[in-house]
Amino acid sequence: MYKLLTKSILALALFGACLGSNFAQTTYQTPPKAIADLVNAPSTPSVVFSKNGDWMMLLERAGNPSIEDLSQPELRIAGLRINPATSGPSRTGSVENLKIKMTKGGEEVQIKGLPTNPKMNGFSLSRDDNYVAFTQTEANGISLWVIDIATFEARKLTESILNEIVGGSFAWTPDNQILIKAVNPVRGEIPKAPLAPAGPIIQETSGNAAPSRTYQDLLTNPHDEALFAYFMSSQLMMVNLDGIKKPIGPAGMIKSMDLSPDGSHLIVETVKKPFSYLVPANRFPYDVEIWTKAGQKVKTLAQIPLDENRPTGFDATVAGPRNINWRADQPATLYWVEAQDGGDPKVEIAEREIVYTLKAPFTGVKQKLASTPYRFGGIAWSDDNFAILSESWSKTRMDRKSVINPSNAGQSPKVIIDRSSDDIYNDPGNPVYTVNKFGQRVLLRKGDLVYMTSEGGSPDGSMPYLSAFDTKTKTENILWRSQAPYYERVVKVLDEDASEFITLKESTDLQPNYWLINTKKRIAPLQVTNFAHPYESIKGIKKQLVTYKRKDGLSLSAVVYTPAGYDATKDGTLPVLMWAYPREYKSAEIAAQVRGSKYAFTRLSWGSPIYWVTRGYAIMDQTEMPIVGEGEEEPNDYFIEQLVANAEAAIDQIVGMGIGDRMRIGVGGHSYGAFMTANLLSHTNLFAAGIARSGAYNRTLTPFGFQYEQRTYWEAPEVYFNMSPFSYAHKVETPILLIHGEADNNSGTFPIQSERYYNALKGHGVTTRLVFLPHESHGYAAKESILHTLWEMDTWLEKFVKNKNQLDTKK
Repeated sequence: MYKLLTKSILALALFGACLGSNFAQTTYQTPPKAIADLVNAPSTPSVVFSKNGDWMMLLERAGNPSIEDLSQPELRIAGLRINPATSGPSRTGSVENLKIKMTKGGEEVQIKGLPTNPKMNGFSLSRDDNYVAFTQTEANGISLWVIDIATFEARKLTESILNEIVGGSFAWTPDNQILIKAVNPVRGEIPKAPLAPAGPIIQETSGNAAPSRTYQDLLTNPHDEALFAYFMSSQLMMVNLDGIKKPIGPAGMIKSMDLSPDGSHLIVETVKKPFSYLVPANRFPYDVEIWTKAGQKVKTLAQIPLDENRPTGFDATVAGPRNINWRADQPATLYWVEAQDGGDPKVEIAEREIVYTLKAPFTGVKQKLASTPYRFGGIAWSDDNFAILSESWSKTRMDRKSVINPSNAGQSPKVIIDRSSDDIYNDPGNPVYTVNKFGQRVLLRKGDLVYMTSEGGSPDGSMPYLSAFDTKTKTENILWRSQAPYYERVVKVLDEDASEFITLKESTDLQPNYWLINTKKRIAPLQVTNFAHPYESIKGIKKQLVTYKRKDGLSLSAVVYTPAGYDATKDGTLPVLMWAYPREYKSAEIAAQVRGSKYAFTRLSWGSPIYWVTRGYAIMDQTEMPIVGEGEEEPNDYFIEQLVANAEAAIDQIVGMGIGDRMRIGVGGHSYGAFMTANLLSHTNLFAAGIARSGAYNRTLTPFGFQYEQRTYWEAPEVYFNMSPFSYAHKVETPILLIHGEADNNSGTFPIQSERYYNALKGHGVTTRLVFLPHESHGYAAKESILHTLWEMDTWLEKFVKNKNQLDTKK
């Protein structure tokens, strides 16, 4: 497969005088300077706060890697992407510089002693906030470093011995030691591929149904199995601040370790055979053991079998224990959940899930803590008398939260929030956390009051707020709210009554920066950071959140961008690029809600359509494409007609505003947005051109469900056929550009999706172009790939959208 794709890369076509001509293209191209300059703009630092918020760490991230970096050796096995030279992931961003900034004083300090070629990640504060540990990826492995906050100096603690194939590789203990997951020092040499196979590869089923989604990069032969076992082989070690290491427990295929809040015990999960050729590593069998901090096994809590035979549906899960964790409010108490329906959502049962606990020394019998009628979603802990239990049901979008009393399992949970997860207008938000004596995150509350932060969805867009939610009366008291013309949200609460906090504040042309706010003291907000605007060239563009209606009356919205200085009455209409991603809903009322904020900063990512505002286009971004199925109806039964109605309404809106030229509108999207684009071109002639990146076009290749479709192909064959653009390739009359990462790792979007769709379009005489990006995954990473993608898109838009009238004249 990969050899075929590599060959097809060399056959990329340049635009010629004749569309039927193909010319070899062997070099990456660069888009116009206005676009390239925006891509190359410096990134804004991200932030990690100390536990009490006295200081923040500014993480200055590296730019996009080069295609040479992306071309390094990579193993694709068991659903993983591994760099064999480092025993870590092959695809990850990194930080190239660190600074400490005081929240109130404003002083900024450069960290000294950083690695000479910094590729830093995994920043973690010690429980007393005196140290920060991080990993450094080197040519031959991953090392552990530590920063002393007292001196602002970094130093190397270990050689390149960390194993980051799966999960985290280190954790702080209460006494400022660091537990690490290291490469097994005696794992030996990497297994070599045999010159000849020992025999055929055979898979067999005994008749039990084993539906599974279309996973990528699975094991395919015994050599793959040997490689997986080799790279998974790990040894836990305890490292002190002098760098002295001590092995902890036996080596094994350790996928995770988790220290108890008091540091006395460990949860250790170890993968075991048999491996699978049908599912990725996270569904391989594994043992869950409890160890002492010295590495002695206390108990085997669970032996989780191979997860190949899970029932269908997004509410399906495994039978037996799962979500095994430590209670954050106790020294060493385990909790986990067990499905009572065998993991099958089709089973009708009142008590679907039971949550159990077990205290150290783990010799007793598990105790029932609570039960749920839906799927367990997690517990936010406070103390032995108060916790919030979450549950959900994907099929109906139900999201429920209840207060439980951990000391009284017989006390029924009290439901405090019961809503649709899609309903942003009635979302009280997420709890605010503080840190307890064990250094663990627990609820910030006062009696029955729980502090919450919400996105603050409204008909005018998002206006985030901070509230005190009364769990007795189920009412909220809004303590602070973002005010127009800004988009501002609370990111760190600093005191026990939520009167002092840090926000991230931005507006359309105001770069996001951190502010210190105190609602008790009558002082003006204090700006903490002063990050510069990275996109000077688009400061003057106009951004507006527009609302309009579909022909059936459903309200829709989009964010419209127009070039700086543009005036529709004077300058006339513009070519338009419409960018979207469909979503399914179970309620028309909720589907009609306005999403996003007209005050949010115009942030550009590699995949953004906003670049083309610099090229004289109007942009319709976040164009709502809701697909609604009320009650027992499934949204996808009406996918095509509703998708077309959404597009018609959006076009009528941009044309009705006097901005868009109806004859010069292009449509595009990534992933499911690409799928949307191909469908719109199959069933309408509304657009001048389409751009589809990394999509899936034949749903028979994802027969056990896709996106929010829970039915299998055999349960709803007509839906799979009708929703597949591949089925209607013969109806496409609009030019379409297909772009795909050659190493796409997203479930369902195999590169063959674009390859086969292109062949279908070509066979029916459709004007189309297929671009495979070497070494790129579902999201594109290398600078060369990103710039080339933008060049492809710009060339396509200029030819078939902006200059469509000239093209029509020539015809």
